[in-house]
Amino acid sequence: MLLSADLAGSACRMGSFTSAPKILNQDLQDSEVHFPERLSRDQLLERCRREQRHLPVKRAFRPCASGAASRGLQDGVRLLRWNVVSKRCGEAAASPHHIRVLQWNVLSQALGEMNDNFACCPDEALQWSARRYQIVEEIIEYCPDIICLQEVDHFKFLSGALATQGYTGMFFPKPDSPCLYIQGNNGPDGCAIFYRTDKFDLLNSESRVLEVWSVQSNQVALLVNLRIKETGREVCVATTHLKARNGALLSTLREEQGKDLLRFVEERRQDRPLVLCGDFNAEPIEPVYKSIMTHSSGLGSAYANAHGGQEPPYTTWKVWIYQD
Repeated sequence: MLLSADLAGSACRMGSFTSAPKILNQDLQDSEVHFPERLSRDQLLERCRREQRHLPVKRAFRPCASGAASRGLQDGVRLLRWNVVSKRCGEAAASPHHIRVLQWNVLSQALGEMNDNFACCPDEALQWSARRYQIVEEIIEYCPDIICLQEVDHFKFLSGALATQGYTGMFFPKPDSPCLYIQGNNGPDGCAIFYRTDKFDLLNSESRVLEVWSVQSNQVALLVNLRIKETGREVCVATTHLKARNGALLSTLREEQGKDLLRFVEERRQDRPLVLCGDFNAEPIEPVYKSIMTHSSGLGSAYANAHGGQEPPYTTWKVWIYQD
């Protein structure tokens, strides 16, 4: 595929493809929320549930029968075995040799409520007042050591809530976040990493706007090098969110972003073990997946590792109007 330099540059840089002016709001929509310096895990979970009392009862997921899973499809939906979906955890990983990582695209509030045109989803379920404590509850239920998030546009709220559990974190926004073109936005969306301060010391953190053909794109990466306090061992953790949507051009952009991401990580991890998390917006058949999986860093798919060496049939399920 050949592109003119002007078209290639536009495709890489733009986050919105719009002539509308930016609305440069700050992260202030949760200014009425205050958290104490410290809460027990049970206290924070209780607060989350108390804040959700006005909402419908949360759906309880349960393991599917092995026979049903082996048949593959039920009501037109391919089933995932329960062991592929992480069970909630009662306590943090006890061993210093074990690291529990939570990876999640939390859905930008501005995009989810005002832009994405989700079908089969009640409008009230997308309201921030309904979502914010559910997000915190979901994270805390898993007791992660490290949290990698994408589409974060309410970093101050998440940072305040997670600080009560001993986490600290950093955030790096997209340079041309599409959120900034939406009325009532809460600032740009981007990537965030949180880690437990009782388990890790931060050696350094770095961020990058990913490049495509030497031109900055609108996708970013965030990286931290951490030292485990009890053992002295070090680990590199990186997160990213690659370009979305289907099509040959966008697949090519993702591949180039992935290559730049790998260069960025390799230059900074210095032979440390690597945990690479992200929303790659790509199926396993895409070139970017092959580039990552065949890289010299020796990365492997956590999904495939939990699924008998095979990638699951899907890792997310959503329906957009006029798109799916």
